Formats: sequence, C-alpha cells, structure tokens
Amino acid sequence: MPNIFECWEDREATFLIGGEQCTRRCDFCQIDTGKPVDLDRDEPRRVAESVHTMGLRYSTVTGVARDDLPDGGAWLYAETVRYIKDLNPATGVELLIPDFNAIPAQLDEVFASRPEVLAHNLETVPRVFRRIRPAFSYERSLSVITAAREAQLVTKSNLILGMGETNDEIREALVALHEAGCDIITITQYLRPSPRHHPVDRWVKPQEFVELSEFAEGLGFAGVMAGPLVRSSYRAGRLYAQAMAHHGRPLPAALEHLATAGSARQEAINLIG
Repeated sequence: MPNIFECWEDREATFLIGGEQCTRRCDFCQIDTGKPVDLDRDEPRRVAESVHTMGLRYSTVTGVARDDLPDGGAWLYAETVRYIKDLNPATGVELLIPDFNAIPAQLDEVFASRPEVLAHNLETVPRVFRRIRPAFSYERSLSVITAAREAQLVTKSNLILGMGETNDEIREALVALHEAGCDIITITQYLRPSPRHHPVDRWVKPQEFVELSEFAEGLGFAGVMAGPLVRSSYRAGRLYAQAMAHHGRPLPAALEHLATAGSARQEAINLIG
C-alpha cells in the first residue's frame, strides 16, 4: 500500500473479505486463484469491530469473487456493510464489489445495504480487457455501474494505465463509464505484482495523468483522482464528499467531517506543480 500514511491521516482503511483465494483470475491482480475456504459468517462482525477499534472515519470493503457460493457472496458484502453501520454510525462505508455476474437479485441484496459509495472497477479498455480479465465482461461491468446508479447510490470505478492500452482508448473508456452512470473515477499506474503477472507496457508520466484528469472532469465526473500511486481507495472519503457536493446533496450529519479531508499528495497535479 503506497499511501498508508495518508490513509491514516484521514483515518481510513480497506478490508478484504471472503478469504484469500479468488474463484477468478485477473493477470494484473496479486490475489491467488483457487478454491476458497468455507464462508466465514462471523467475518462481518469482526470487520465492524476492527473499524470501531481503529476509530475510522471512512472504510472501504472489498473482497474476492466467490462464484463457489450460491449467492456469489452477496450476503457477505451486504452484511459487512450493515454491521459496520450499526456499530459505527459516524463511519462512511465504501463497497468495492465483483460483478456478481450482474445477477439482479444478488446486486439488489448488496445495494440494499446502502453503502455511501458502490464501486466496481472496470480497470482497462475492451481490447486489453478480454486478455487480462477473462472471467469478466467489459459490458457487464458497465451494467453493474448503471444498476447501482439506478439504485440511487454514488458510483465509482477505476482505470489502470500501463497494461497495453492507448491514450485514445482510455478516453473512450472514460466516456463509456460516464455514460454508464459512474460518479467517481480513479486513474492509476499498473505495478506488476510478480514476474508471473501481466508485464508493464509503459510508465505513464504525471502530465498524462493530469490531462486525463482534466478530460474526466470535462465529461462531468463528480470526483476524479489520477496519479501513478493513486489507488481506488485513495482519499476515498474526500472523493465521496466531493461527489455529494457536485450533486448538491448534503452529507449525512454523522459524516460531515469527511468534507475536511486533507490534500492528496499522490494526485498527479501535485507531483508536477
């Protein structure tokens, strides 16, 4: 985690649920593919207690794909949000989910837990997507964003640079995300987890991140964060507050403190300014 000191400044942290084995393989991801352990139904409570013990202002919950479960793990994601909110009413919750194969009943269960932000990462452009995310679908991922927006949730996604895409393709993906109903976008540099993962195609200069950030803002995204070491959960509370302000919605009283989050050192504009 390249930005852990900034996360602690904002009292934010990210939790991985569902185990350490994923039922899908993505060539850029460091999580191993394999047969997951049995579902731990006590995990939501323990995550909520960790949030309380750490005194977090904002928490991001993500997890592995669990295609081995009848509900794809939807209950686990939703129950974790519910537990966090019950025990920590002044803590924002962001949920970064797999696509649940875009099954409406599974998405509805997750959406009903009402996280502050519902994130699903597109990650790359169609030409590269098919090669590095074979178990996912570009169009299906966009449909998940649309479904979350239709459920009146603040939506978020991420794009990774340096996996073989072109600048024009990234801009086209940004347009597609915005048209799908994505509110918040983060843009980052691919860092290869190990030699067995997809190779780095290029190292993107900060100026290109600035240009893409400006392009995204011009499209009308409610929150944008771009830079080589930006990650999808980086300054997440601040981006949620930005999105709410963009839409003219007040922050819930218990979360008004998120509007005072600090500056973003890893944002590309701050690297070249």
